[in-house]
Amino acid sequence: MTLKIGPFTLASNIVLAPMAGVTDRPFRMLCRKFGAGLAASEMLTADVRLWDTPKSRRRMDHTGEPSPRVVQIAGFDPAMLADAARRNVDAGAEIIDINMGCPAKKVCNRLAGSALLQDEMLVARILHAVVAAVSAPVTLKTRTGWDRSNKNGIRIAHIAEDCGIQALAIHGRTRADMYQGAAEHNSVAAIKAEIKIPVFANGDIDSPMRVREILAATGCDGIMIGRAAQGRPWIFDEVNFFLAGGELRRELALENVRDIMRAHLEDLYDFYGDATGVRVARKHLSWYFRQHPGQQALRDRLVLIETPREQLATLLEQYDTRAERAA
Repeated sequence: MTLKIGPFTLASNIVLAPMAGVTDRPFRMLCRKFGAGLAASEMLTADVRLWDTPKSRRRMDHTGEPSPRVVQIAGFDPAMLADAARRNVDAGAEIIDINMGCPAKKVCNRLAGSALLQDEMLVARILHAVVAAVSAPVTLKTRTGWDRSNKNGIRIAHIAEDCGIQALAIHGRTRADMYQGAAEHNSVAAIKAEIKIPVFANGDIDSPMRVREILAATGCDGIMIGRAAQGRPWIFDEVNFFLAGGELRRELALENVRDIMRAHLEDLYDFYGDATGVRVARKHLSWYFRQHPGQQALRDRLVLIETPREQLATLLEQYDTRAERAA
């Protein structure tokens, strides 16, 4: 299924969730290659005074990314968020996403992320300011409410639609839930039933069958996949294939997984430089190995390696050996 956000027709209604420390440019481009309809940047603070750091500069680097390029911003001040949105559009962003879903304490303690759900008037001021500031479509990522006694997701959705937000992604947990327990999508379905703009369901959606189930149960227009893409960026291809024909993809051969990992690591080294690239690669390798149990010894070796050449050589040696055994 395809859908539109502003002038953009997405090739797929299955999109990558923005995740701090995960959805850097190499990972976004990898997920787009495997069929993600959108891949938003890591959350960028709206305080432009903090942008002159290596981390912020990397988060704003969209060199070579396919259109539409999405930047997610977070903050609590309407004027600052509007300014941040303008600057990012001027720098090449084609969609601006506002974060009102992050439950992390360091974000919520600054009255940003999902902490904003406690103040619906402030939510309206923020959304109105950002939509008025840019010609690009503005989207919103949020949760079902502040806590289970205060599920105001429907009111937030109406505010968003009234302010001109063009798509909404809803994580099926409250802020108080953090990432504990199971996501519940009944609240997501209730929100979708109330508004006309596209809605993406998010939370604990980790397989093609689960995608189809949640689309049917919620009536949502699309699905946003987060943690399930870590170590498995090809999940978007699996989902798109299943939704198109009702059949599951064959499991990737080890040599295909090896080639994906090698290309990903090389992109990380190029993007971050050798020292930081090796460190960032470690967590991605841990996620890849999660798909193939029994790799703890190899993981333990790789997290101690300090150079790209040795890290990549160790990885390829191990996978070549496994592929030979499988043959």
